[in-house]
Amino acid sequence: MTLLFSETGRARFDEIVKPGLLCAFDFDGTLAPIVAHPEGAFLPPELKDRLIALSHYAPVAIITGRSVDDLRSRLGFKADFIIGNHGLEGLPGWDGRGERYLDICREWRERLNEALGLQGDGAGIWVEDKRYSLSVHYRMAADQRVAEQQLDSMFQELVPLPRVVAGKHVFNLLPEDTVHKGSALEQLLRATDANTALYIGDDVTDEDVFRLTRKDLLSVRVEAAPKSAAPYFIEHRQQVTQLLDELVARLRSMNARNWTAREAADTA
Repeated sequence: MTLLFSETGRARFDEIVKPGLLCAFDFDGTLAPIVAHPEGAFLPPELKDRLIALSHYAPVAIITGRSVDDLRSRLGFKADFIIGNHGLEGLPGWDGRGERYLDICREWRERLNEALGLQGDGAGIWVEDKRYSLSVHYRMAADQRVAEQQLDSMFQELVPLPRVVAGKHVFNLLPEDTVHKGSALEQLLRATDANTALYIGDDVTDEDVFRLTRKDLLSVRVEAAPKSAAPYFIEHRQQVTQLLDELVARLRSMNARNWTAREAADTA
Protein backbone atom coordinates (compact mmCIF):
# COMPACT_ATOMS: atom_id res chain seq x y z
CA MET A 1 0.00 0.00 0.00
CA THR A 2 1.17 3.50 -0.85
CA LEU A 3 0.51 6.57 1.27
CA LEU A 4 -1.82 8.87 -0.66
CA PHE A 5 -0.05 11.97 0.63
CA SER A 6 3.25 10.91 -0.90
CA GLU A 7 4.83 11.85 -4.21
CA THR A 8 3.52 8.69 -5.86
CA GLY A 9 0.10 9.03 -4.29
CA ARG A 10 -0.28 12.67 -5.28
CA ALA A 11 0.70 11.85 -8.85
CA ARG A 12 -2.10 9.28 -8.97
CA PHE A 13 -4.47 11.79 -7.34
CA ASP A 14 -3.68 14.27 -10.11
CA GLU A 15 -4.45 11.64 -12.78
CA ILE A 16 -7.88 10.88 -11.33
CA VAL A 17 -9.16 14.22 -10.08
CA LYS A 18 -10.50 15.96 -13.18
CA PRO A 19 -13.86 17.05 -14.60
CA GLY A 20 -16.23 14.09 -14.79
CA LEU A 21 -15.08 12.68 -11.42
CA LEU A 22 -17.43 10.59 -9.25
CA CYS A 23 -16.64 10.78 -5.52
CA ALA A 24 -17.84 7.82 -3.43
CA PHE A 25 -17.46 7.18 0.28
CA ASP A 26 -18.16 4.56 2.90
CA PHE A 27 -19.86 6.00 5.99
CA ASP A 28 -19.00 4.28 9.30
CA GLY A 29 -15.30 4.51 10.05
CA THR A 30 -14.68 6.69 7.00
CA LEU A 31 -16.89 9.75 7.22
CA ALA A 32 -18.27 9.01 10.69
CA PRO A 33 -16.29 7.75 13.70
CA ILE A 34 -16.88 4.17 14.80
CA VAL A 35 -19.14 4.01 17.88
CA ALA A 36 -20.16 1.18 20.19
CA HIS A 37 -23.80 1.37 19.10
CA PRO A 38 -24.61 2.11 15.42
CA GLU A 39 -27.55 4.33 16.26
CA GLY A 40 -25.10 6.82 17.80
CA ALA A 41 -23.14 7.41 14.58
CA PHE A 42 -23.23 10.86 13.00
CA LEU A 43 -21.56 12.87 10.24
CA PRO A 44 -19.25 15.47 11.84
CA PRO A 45 -20.25 19.05 10.85
CA GLU A 46 -16.83 19.83 9.39
CA LEU A 47 -17.14 16.90 6.97
CA LYS A 48 -20.73 17.76 6.10
CA ASP A 49 -19.66 21.27 5.09
CA ARG A 50 -16.86 19.92 2.92
CA LEU A 51 -19.10 17.33 1.24
CA ILE A 52 -21.62 20.05 0.42
CA ALA A 53 -18.80 22.11 -1.11
CA LEU A 54 -17.58 19.07 -3.05
CA SER A 55 -21.07 18.40 -4.42
CA HIS A 56 -20.90 21.71 -6.32
CA TYR A 57 -18.12 20.26 -8.48
CA ALA A 58 -18.68 16.48 -8.57
CA PRO A 59 -21.46 13.98 -7.82
CA VAL A 60 -21.17 12.56 -4.29
CA ALA A 61 -22.19 8.96 -3.53
CA ILE A 62 -22.35 7.21 -0.16
CA ILE A 63 -22.11 3.41 -0.36
CA THR A 64 -22.87 1.91 3.03
CA GLY A 65 -23.90 -1.18 4.90
CA ARG A 66 -26.69 0.81 6.53
CA SER A 67 -30.15 1.03 5.05
CA VAL A 68 -30.88 4.01 2.82
CA ASP A 69 -33.44 5.47 5.24
CA ASP A 70 -31.11 5.09 8.22
CA LEU A 71 -28.20 6.80 6.48
CA ARG A 72 -30.27 9.61 5.00
CA SER A 73 -31.29 10.69 8.50
CA ARG A 74 -27.61 10.95 9.56
CA LEU A 75 -26.10 12.93 6.71
CA GLY A 76 -27.59 16.39 7.11
CA PHE A 77 -27.23 17.08 3.38
CA LYS A 78 -28.56 15.59 0.16
CA ALA A 79 -26.00 13.30 -1.44
CA ASP A 80 -26.41 12.64 -5.16
CA PHE A 81 -26.55 8.89 -4.53
CA ILE A 82 -27.15 6.82 -1.39
CA ILE A 83 -26.54 3.12 -1.90
CA GLY A 84 -27.48 1.03 1.14
CA ASN A 85 -27.16 -2.53 2.40
CA HIS A 86 -23.69 -3.01 0.86
CA GLY A 87 -24.94 -2.19 -2.63
CA LEU A 88 -28.40 -3.76 -2.55
CA GLU A 89 -30.59 -0.67 -2.01
CA GLY A 90 -30.68 2.34 -4.28
CA LEU A 91 -29.40 0.86 -7.54
CA PRO A 92 -31.59 0.51 -10.64
CA GLY A 93 -33.78 -2.61 -10.38
CA TRP A 94 -33.09 -3.32 -6.70
CA ASP A 95 -36.74 -3.04 -5.65
CA GLY A 96 -37.70 -5.98 -7.86
CA ARG A 97 -35.60 -8.26 -5.64
CA GLY A 98 -36.43 -6.53 -2.37
CA GLU A 99 -39.40 -8.65 -1.27
CA ARG A 100 -37.45 -11.89 -1.57
CA TYR A 101 -34.52 -10.46 0.40
CA LEU A 102 -36.94 -9.11 2.99
CA ASP A 103 -38.42 -12.59 3.54
CA ILE A 104 -34.98 -14.21 3.77
CA CYS A 105 -33.73 -11.71 6.36
CA ARG A 106 -36.92 -11.99 8.42
CA GLU A 107 -36.42 -15.76 8.68
CA TRP A 108 -32.72 -15.36 9.54
CA ARG A 109 -33.53 -12.81 12.25
CA GLU A 110 -36.09 -15.07 13.90
CA ARG A 111 -33.72 -18.04 13.95
CA LEU A 112 -30.79 -16.00 15.29
CA ASN A 113 -32.87 -14.34 18.01
CA GLU A 114 -34.16 -17.73 19.06
CA ALA A 115 -30.62 -19.15 19.23
CA LEU A 116 -29.30 -16.13 21.11
CA GLY A 117 -32.25 -16.25 23.50
CA LEU A 118 -31.12 -19.68 24.64
CA GLN A 119 -27.94 -17.99 25.91
CA GLY A 120 -29.83 -15.76 28.32
CA ASP A 121 -28.79 -12.19 27.54
CA GLY A 122 -27.32 -13.22 24.20
CA ALA A 123 -23.77 -13.10 25.60
CA GLY A 124 -23.31 -9.49 24.48
CA ILE A 125 -24.44 -10.26 20.92
CA TRP A 126 -27.29 -8.46 19.19
CA VAL A 127 -28.87 -8.47 15.74
CA GLU A 128 -29.37 -5.24 13.78
CA ASP A 129 -32.17 -5.60 11.22
CA LYS A 130 -31.51 -3.60 8.04
CA ARG A 131 -34.54 -5.11 6.25
CA TYR A 132 -32.56 -6.50 3.30
CA SER A 133 -29.50 -7.59 5.29
CA LEU A 134 -28.58 -8.23 8.92
CA SER A 135 -25.63 -7.11 11.00
CA VAL A 136 -24.74 -9.24 14.01
CA HIS A 137 -22.72 -7.23 16.53
CA TYR A 138 -20.50 -8.76 19.18
CA ARG A 139 -18.38 -5.80 20.29
CA MET A 140 -19.88 -6.08 23.80
CA ALA A 141 -19.26 -9.85 24.15
CA ALA A 142 -17.14 -10.80 27.15
CA ASP A 143 -15.02 -13.14 25.02
CA GLN A 144 -15.06 -12.04 21.38
CA ARG A 145 -13.22 -15.10 20.09
CA VAL A 146 -15.79 -17.41 21.66
CA ALA A 147 -18.56 -15.20 20.28
CA GLU A 148 -17.11 -15.49 16.77
CA GLN A 149 -17.08 -19.29 17.03
CA GLN A 150 -20.65 -19.39 18.34
CA LEU A 151 -21.89 -17.12 15.59
CA ASP A 152 -20.12 -19.09 12.88
CA SER A 153 -21.98 -22.22 14.04
CA MET A 154 -25.29 -20.33 14.04
CA PHE A 155 -24.75 -19.00 10.54
CA GLN A 156 -24.14 -22.51 9.22
CA GLU A 157 -27.66 -23.43 10.35
CA LEU A 158 -29.39 -20.64 8.45
CA VAL A 159 -31.40 -21.41 5.32
CA PRO A 160 -30.50 -20.29 2.74
CA LEU A 161 -26.86 -19.94 3.71
CA PRO A 162 -25.96 -16.25 3.87
CA ARG A 163 -23.01 -14.47 2.37
CA VAL A 164 -21.08 -13.50 5.51
CA VAL A 165 -18.91 -10.39 5.37
CA ALA A 166 -16.87 -9.73 8.50
CA GLY A 167 -16.35 -6.21 9.79
CA LYS A 168 -15.06 -4.58 12.95
CA HIS A 169 -16.70 -6.74 15.65
CA VAL A 170 -19.65 -7.38 13.36
CA PHE A 171 -20.77 -9.97 10.82
CA ASN A 172 -22.91 -8.78 7.92
CA LEU A 173 -25.32 -11.35 6.52
CA LEU A 174 -26.50 -10.89 2.94
CA PRO A 175 -28.42 -13.08 0.49
CA GLU A 176 -25.79 -14.94 -1.53
CA ASP A 177 -26.68 -13.49 -4.93
CA THR A 178 -26.77 -9.83 -3.94
CA VAL A 179 -24.49 -7.19 -5.36
CA HIS A 180 -21.63 -5.77 -3.29
CA LYS A 181 -19.96 -2.39 -2.95
CA GLY A 182 -17.64 -3.05 -5.88
CA SER A 183 -20.38 -3.93 -8.34
CA ALA A 184 -22.48 -1.05 -6.98
CA LEU A 185 -19.70 1.43 -7.73
CA GLU A 186 -19.28 0.05 -11.24
CA GLN A 187 -23.03 0.46 -11.86
CA LEU A 188 -22.79 4.06 -10.67
CA LEU A 189 -19.89 4.71 -13.03
CA ARG A 190 -22.01 3.48 -15.93
CA ALA A 191 -25.14 5.35 -14.80
CA THR A 192 -23.34 8.68 -14.40
CA ASP A 193 -21.00 8.36 -17.41
CA ALA A 194 -18.21 9.38 -15.04
CA ASN A 195 -14.72 9.61 -16.51
CA THR A 196 -12.98 8.70 -13.25
CA ALA A 197 -13.88 7.78 -9.68
CA LEU A 198 -12.47 8.16 -6.17
CA TYR A 199 -13.54 5.76 -3.40
CA ILE A 200 -12.64 5.95 0.28
CA GLY A 201 -13.39 3.16 2.77
CA ASP A 202 -12.01 1.54 5.88
CA ASP A 203 -13.36 -1.97 6.38
CA VAL A 204 -13.56 -5.51 5.06
CA THR A 205 -16.80 -4.69 3.25
CA ASP A 206 -14.90 -2.11 1.19
CA GLU A 207 -12.48 -4.72 -0.14
CA ASP A 208 -14.91 -5.48 -2.98
CA VAL A 209 -14.09 -1.98 -4.24
CA PHE A 210 -10.39 -2.17 -3.40
CA ARG A 211 -10.05 -5.35 -5.48
CA LEU A 212 -11.29 -3.63 -8.64
CA THR A 213 -8.45 -3.11 -11.09
CA ARG A 214 -9.60 -0.13 -13.09
CA LYS A 215 -7.35 2.61 -14.45
CA ASP A 216 -10.16 5.12 -13.93
CA LEU A 217 -10.51 4.37 -10.18
CA LEU A 218 -8.49 5.60 -7.22
CA SER A 219 -9.27 3.54 -4.09
CA VAL A 220 -8.08 4.77 -0.72
CA ARG A 221 -8.23 2.94 2.61
CA VAL A 222 -8.44 4.69 5.97
CA GLU A 223 -5.42 3.27 7.86
CA ALA A 224 -2.94 0.83 6.37
CA ALA A 225 -3.73 -2.89 6.53
CA PRO A 226 -1.23 -5.51 5.27
CA LYS A 227 -3.92 -7.80 3.85
CA SER A 228 -5.98 -5.09 2.16
CA ALA A 229 -6.22 -4.87 -1.63
CA ALA A 230 -6.40 -1.07 -1.44
CA PRO A 231 -3.53 0.44 -3.46
CA TYR A 232 -3.44 3.68 -1.43
CA PHE A 233 -4.13 4.68 2.16
CA ILE A 234 -4.37 7.63 4.51
CA GLU A 235 -3.05 7.26 8.02
CA HIS A 236 -6.24 7.92 10.00
CA ARG A 237 -9.83 9.05 9.59
CA GLN A 238 -9.04 12.66 10.48
CA GLN A 239 -7.11 12.94 7.21
CA VAL A 240 -10.39 12.59 5.30
CA THR A 241 -10.81 16.30 6.07
CA GLN A 242 -7.51 17.11 4.37
CA LEU A 243 -8.40 14.91 1.41
CA LEU A 244 -11.75 16.66 0.95
CA ASP A 245 -10.08 20.06 1.16
CA GLU A 246 -7.63 19.11 -1.56
CA LEU A 247 -10.41 17.66 -3.73
CA VAL A 248 -12.51 20.81 -3.49
CA ALA A 249 -9.54 23.12 -4.10
CA ARG A 250 -8.41 21.20 -7.17
CA LEU A 251 -11.87 20.92 -8.72
CA ARG A 252 -12.66 24.56 -7.96
CA SER A 253 -9.43 25.62 -9.66
CA MET A 254 -10.21 23.51 -12.71
CA ASN A 255 -13.71 24.94 -12.87
CA ALA A 256 -12.37 28.49 -12.71
CA ARG A 257 -9.87 27.80 -15.49
CA ASN A 258 -12.62 26.31 -17.65
CA TRP A 259 -14.76 29.42 -17.16
CA THR A 260 -11.83 31.69 -18.03
CA ALA A 261 -11.14 29.67 -21.18
CA ARG A 262 -14.78 29.84 -22.26
CA GLU A 263 -14.96 33.60 -21.64
CA ALA A 264 -11.79 34.11 -23.70
CA ALA A 265 -13.25 32.03 -26.54
CA ASP A 266 -16.50 34.04 -26.46
CA THR A 267 -14.67 37.36 -26.79
CA ALA A 268 -12.20 36.21 -29.43
